[in-house]
Amino acid sequence: MNYFLDVLKNKYAMFSGRARRAEFWQFYLFMVIGIVVFGGIGSVIRFPALVGIFYFAMIVPFIALSVRRMHDVGKDWWYIFIPIYNLILYCTEGTRGPNEYGPDPKGAVTADTLNTPPSTY
Repeated sequence: MNYFLDVLKNKYAMFSGRARRAEFWQFYLFMVIGIVVFGGIGSVIRFPALVGIFYFAMIVPFIALSVRRMHDVGKDWWYIFIPIYNLILYCTEGTRGPNEYGPDPKGAVTADTLNTPPSTY
């Protein structure tokens, strides 16, 4: 739920940077839950457009998050339009360390550990 709220509050239309798999899939999960809930509420109160309003409110952050997810795997934004391949990329682990789109959202640091002796013996 924290990722969902973070995207809505801080990254609503942010198309630059990178997004982790957890951020993408948790946002997607709560968006689907919201569509089901607002669809149910809309049918109970006889206002079916309620789910459409929710959906259109979520389309911009979802596209922005999808673009940032593509950036995490090192691809350009237009890969979100390739039907099956984009699903594979959504499930793929992101590039470790910084790439051309920004720093690693996991905070992983790539270091040369083979040639560096440990700090304490």
